[in-house]
Amino acid sequence: MAVQQIMTQMGLRHRLYRQMEPQARDKPGLSPFNLFIVILVLLSFLALALETEPTMSDTWMEAIKVFNIAIIIIFGLEYLLRLWAAGEDPQYKGFRGRLRYIFTGYAMADLVAFLPELLWILFAPDSSQQVVMVLRVLRLARLAKISRFIPAFDVLGATVRRSGQQLFTTLAMALALVYVSAVALYFIEGVGGQHQESFASIPRAIWWAIATLTTVGYGDVYPVTPLGRFFASVIAIAGIGVVALPAGVFASAFSDELRERENAKLEERNQELEAEVDEYEAREAAAPESQA
Repeated sequence: MAVQQIMTQMGLRHRLYRQMEPQARDKPGLSPFNLFIVILVLLSFLALALETEPTMSDTWMEAIKVFNIAIIIIFGLEYLLRLWAAGEDPQYKGFRGRLRYIFTGYAMADLVAFLPELLWILFAPDSSQQVVMVLRVLRLARLAKISRFIPAFDVLGATVRRSGQQLFTTLAMALALVYVSAVALYFIEGVGGQHQESFASIPRAIWWAIATLTTVGYGDVYPVTPLGRFFASVIAIAGIGVVALPAGVFASAFSDELRERENAKLEERNQELEAEVDEYEAREAAAPESQA
């Protein structure tokens, strides 16, 4: 009787694992369980936006509060179920395996998605408004919950890893150009020239350099001397290349990643077809012998 109960529990855990882990599913797409979680995450973001609307009535605000509590409870139960079902993966079996699972990126995101607000509700419901706002910001961690289900996030992460060195190089170039631009305008407009307050120090000039190099150009800070305007023109033109370079690097890496994934799918499909052909030929070869 005890053995039968254990087998029933293991079967339940296996079915739950296949529902929760996308890699364990035979069919493409989201399982009903994961689809439900994705919908809840999106609704929680909608609730977060509505909570900041001052024209919302008290009735609606109370309904949103109850809805958020329900989401926190559901996410808490989901975390416990995922922790239990993780034992189906050999690397997460046993107590030490569960500890390894707890410190994985997705598991940490699942924990942050509900635990801070749950602790606040249980132990400090009368906290200041600043604490409440921080807890609301932490809901953005729920994006990581759905990233495991949406292939686009996986492609994006792989693209960043592929082009990480090139992106770091372009970022270093951009930061160096920002600093050089700020120093140049500080000496031209802040120390010399018109002694503008906006360029009175290098940190202040950095704001102008960032706004210029990113081609935002708010217009709140600008040089007035001829030399300052000349340098500003050169820096603005250089900013076009600074913005375009990382975009080109990322686009190229993104294209390469998509092409490799498509090639991998085609190769996998070809292997499946070859296996089917070999199996068919083996059956055809065995048929005359059986008839004889």
